[in-house]
Amino acid sequence: MNWDDMAVVGTIARPHGLRGQVVVNVETDFPEERFRAGSKLFMHRGGVVEPVTVTTVRFHQGRPIVSLAGIDSVDVAQGLAGRELRVPAAELAPLDEGTFYRHDLIGCRVETSGGDAVGVVKNVEGTLNVSRLVVDSGGDEILIPLTAAICTGIDANGKRIVIEPPEGLLELNVNHKMNHKDHKVHQEE
Repeated sequence: MNWDDMAVVGTIARPHGLRGQVVVNVETDFPEERFRAGSKLFMHRGGVVEPVTVTTVRFHQGRPIVSLAGIDSVDVAQGLAGRELRVPAAELAPLDEGTFYRHDLIGCRVETSGGDAVGVVKNVEGTLNVSRLVVDSGGDEILIPLTAAICTGIDANGKRIVIEPPEGLLELNVNHKMNHKDHKVHQEE
């Protein structure tokens, strides 16, 4: 399994209780599916990508508290804090047209309809209905709303997004700092 080709579904926040359970910060729109008993997830530990199986789960305030096979003490669980849980991208559900997984847009080249290079998508922020692209323009970030009026052409397979930015948008939305999830986003109409 190639770690970089997998989608992040959660990050282990901290241990819970004394028997090795962990609290997971959800990074997926499908938490009930991803964190059900019997689900196989992957973790990068000790330089190796290893499978882990969810043995029990319960949700508390929207976050899963899970038991993972082989993790049976608070000490071992503590060592997992901050580790990502991923699934192979091939296991992700197909999406409706105009809806994309965030990781499909990350790495896309962004250019204007006139052919001017803007940068490369580094992240997608927001929710299913209100999202924006975080584009690395060579040191700065440019925030671009993910709307049909601005993002006029998206070829996720070809890793290319064509934009028609309103005048001043690119200069106005420069953010002077930088950042594969199983979240989906929908291009607003």
